[in-house]
Amino acid sequence: MSELSYVHGASDKRLIGQTIGRYFDEACARHGTREALVVRHQKVRLSYAELRLKVDALACSLIRLGLAPGERIGIWSQNNLEWTLTQFAAAKAGLVLVNINPAYRRSELEYALNKVGCRALILSPAFKSSDYLAMLGDLAPELGHCEPGLLRAHALPSLEIVIRMGGERTPGMLNFDDLLASPSRDELGELELLGEKLQFDDPINIQFTSGTTGNPKGATLSHHNILNNGFFVGEAIRLVPGDRVCIPVPLYHCFGMVMGNLGCLTHGATMVYPAEAFEPLAVLQTVAEEKCTASYGVPTMFIAQLDHPEFGRFDLSSLRTGIMAGSPCPIEVMKRVIDKMNMGEVTIAYGMTETSPVSFQSGTDDAIERRVSTVGRVQPHCEVKIIDNDGRIVPRGTPGELCTRGYSVMLGYWGDEAKTAEAIDRAGWMHTGDIAVIDDEGFCNIVGRIKDMVIRGGENIYPREIEEFLYRHPKILDVQVVGVPDKKYGEELCAWIIVREGEKLSEDEVRAFCQGQIAHYKIPRYISFVDSFPMTVTGKIQKFQIREKMKQTLGLQDSATA
Repeated sequence: MSELSYVHGASDKRLIGQTIGRYFDEACARHGTREALVVRHQKVRLSYAELRLKVDALACSLIRLGLAPGERIGIWSQNNLEWTLTQFAAAKAGLVLVNINPAYRRSELEYALNKVGCRALILSPAFKSSDYLAMLGDLAPELGHCEPGLLRAHALPSLEIVIRMGGERTPGMLNFDDLLASPSRDELGELELLGEKLQFDDPINIQFTSGTTGNPKGATLSHHNILNNGFFVGEAIRLVPGDRVCIPVPLYHCFGMVMGNLGCLTHGATMVYPAEAFEPLAVLQTVAEEKCTASYGVPTMFIAQLDHPEFGRFDLSSLRTGIMAGSPCPIEVMKRVIDKMNMGEVTIAYGMTETSPVSFQSGTDDAIERRVSTVGRVQPHCEVKIIDNDGRIVPRGTPGELCTRGYSVMLGYWGDEAKTAEAIDRAGWMHTGDIAVIDDEGFCNIVGRIKDMVIRGGENIYPREIEEFLYRHPKILDVQVVGVPDKKYGEELCAWIIVREGEKLSEDEVRAFCQGQIAHYKIPRYISFVDSFPMTVTGKIQKFQIREKMKQTLGLQDSATA
């Protein structure tokens, strides 16, 4: 009988049995004079000792505002110093940090804040085309005439405390910089005592992941989940004290705040932010000038750097390693990163928000052919099995659904026991919805998705969410959204629309309807008006046929990936 597709990450490296706050304090003491954080666009450089002073000040201020362990605090911002201070301060205060996608607009913000009952929100004034202050003001006009910290908003019943970044003042809001004032000795003592009460299995982070029902689900993660995953991801690329990691990926993603920030913290490495959002030139400049030894990104980001007209003038010889993840990694791109960017030890990581995120990762010493064509082997302390439609483990080399079990599996979806039970079975297995194959040596290849999820430039998009939104348009009778191949982003959205009888609708009208209501990356790039959808005999819509038809019409090809 052939070996079954079950693997487990046996390891002599122990799991970290501490809260993030306790570990943070010890790391800052251990690496005090070492550079902890460089934020290029804000001209910020902090040692580990300096970082701790700011984090402690913010944590004491959050407690002074009356926020208690277990309460939720949202952060809605691009990458900056304030984001990272909030991440560590919230953990030290025992608060659950709620990551809000910087691309969210009004309806998405309202849903997120209300779904998890955020009592506080820290926000940037604006980012790119998003005026965060104006959007929040639309949802909570009561801000204009309330005392800061005492908001009572009809549309956002849980939200009381709003803290804005930047030097200007806004009615009803506190200023972030004011919360960095030095705390008293008593307050620091209280923070220390609170830290002793917190437990590593407490929830500490909520990240929204779109669901096929249309509304995002709040994946709830513990200290234990993300601190350990950050540590073992860093171990896989052999991070050491003094390494400098370029982090151009968003902090609101696990890629930024876990693999980036916590990976650095657990290894005494330096977190380096090249810009507030990804800019290929800023990344190349940062790597060269900061002598970064590692760089992270989704495939799209590496492609943009490699194809930049000024790529050749940057000295990237300091680079050694890094991680490509977030969406399927094209084999040819991996080879170019190794050859052209000096990242001889670059690895691919695979996972999902619900598993903190990484469950498979290639090793720096794996053969290059393995490293560029698979997502590697199972991470330490994780179990993975591949199952068929009946839930039976399949033989090696046979495709099936990938399921993960272990320390990294989330606590659940916030306030949604039914959805949690659908995702995590009674034996503790997280069902990913991804179709994968594990070979005889334990290497894994992701071959497809059971769910219809589209991954555009590292952003997970569920078509049902877009369909539900477009159904609101009075002229749309029916709509189906699929992902089609795209060289730059991996996939782009395509909408097939059936217009109501007697009505006329243009592509521009559809896009205008979406503008300002849903995130820009969720607005379909391709829109086709049709009379019907391909269906099975039983009336089920065949999305794969829509996808194939659009590939033919647009002349698109799928790329080979790991």
